[in-house]
Amino acid sequence: MGRIAIVGGGVVGLATGIALMDAGQSVVLVDDDEAGLAASWGNAGHIAVEQVEPLASLALLRSVPRRLFWRGGALDFPLSAIPSWLPFGLRLMAAARPARFRQGRAALRGLMAQAMPAWESLVKRIGEPGLLRQDGHYVLWQQTEAAVAGRSAWQGADTGTAQLRDATRAELARLSGLCARPAAGAIHFVGSGQVADLAALRHALRLTFAAQGGEIVARRATLHRVGGRIEVPGIDAERVVLCAGVRSRPLMEALGHKVPMIAERGYHIRADAADWPADLPPVVFEERSMIVTRYRDCVQAASFVELGRVDAPADPRKWDRLERHVAELGLPIRGPFTRWMGCRPTLPDYLPAIGRSDKADNLYYAFGHQHLGLTLAPITAQLMTALIMEKAPRLSISLFDIRRFA
Repeated sequence: MGRIAIVGGGVVGLATGIALMDAGQSVVLVDDDEAGLAASWGNAGHIAVEQVEPLASLALLRSVPRRLFWRGGALDFPLSAIPSWLPFGLRLMAAARPARFRQGRAALRGLMAQAMPAWESLVKRIGEPGLLRQDGHYVLWQQTEAAVAGRSAWQGADTGTAQLRDATRAELARLSGLCARPAAGAIHFVGSGQVADLAALRHALRLTFAAQGGEIVARRATLHRVGGRIEVPGIDAERVVLCAGVRSRPLMEALGHKVPMIAERGYHIRADAADWPADLPPVVFEERSMIVTRYRDCVQAASFVELGRVDAPADPRKWDRLERHVAELGLPIRGPFTRWMGCRPTLPDYLPAIGRSDKADNLYYAFGHQHLGLTLAPITAQLMTALIMEKAPRLSISLFDIRRFA
């Protein structure tokens, strides 16, 4: 087999490149994100194995009115992006039907069951086991009514391999000590985890990739069809693996695939971590749809689902609201803040696209992981390697075939 070109150098692309080289393949990675600004390196750091139920659900649709940004929520539909989010929303409603939801849940459950073992293997492979923290996370509520409803909702949800319990008295006291007033309730998830430092993860993945003999070409890739095959101009490769996140859509659609993917934009603020406990797992402030994560050298507050265009300017009102949440909660997070916005690649059924193209003999793809890109990167890399090496994958990927949108 000849060399493999991977288009996209996020966590999915890098993990896939390392897995393919471990399988004896020669790999070149084409990526123009030299500064590490993509969603892979700005997310909440949460390995969310508890999120087994697809967000495309009747429960989500019922909750939309109270989640709207203009009402104080985290969900925003910018008027300028109506041509993007209206067709996406119609497809999401179709995917939320109970039968489709059950199919999606079963498919995600299989991936999630393998996600943490795959992470354990990856951090060992790159020589950084300390990057994986497996001490779960907390969900906290400040209002009693919200605590009762939230706890009940999580207890009734399918959380896969993750388990939840009420926070102990000591845990609740510790969490309350972070806020201006005591928490009304909290639960502790066991079985989830986090990456301790996203920048260190990126560095270790790229270092391992290069040490294994991988080549990184720092530019944006295009795909050209030559007969029944695909080429990346200027790159000598026999096969192509597309892992370019939201940038995958135009590349795939130029080849004739239907890819109804949207840029689901998220925002974060970061500050010095001096006053936030170093050993505290991520904390979700559910009433504000905000997750606070302590990394090695900073603390980050992240939120928002803004359904829009990839290249639209950021909305500073989101950062302002995050800073206001931090201040109103009385959290020990003090500026100056650094601000970031990134695009989650989201398909309307909230399942990833993983498979082999039927439009070109040598094209494979892995994108559209929505909120679960970090969580599912290592297991996706294993599945892609099995597919490319023509070996039976450890679980079925038929429901992730992009042809489901044809």
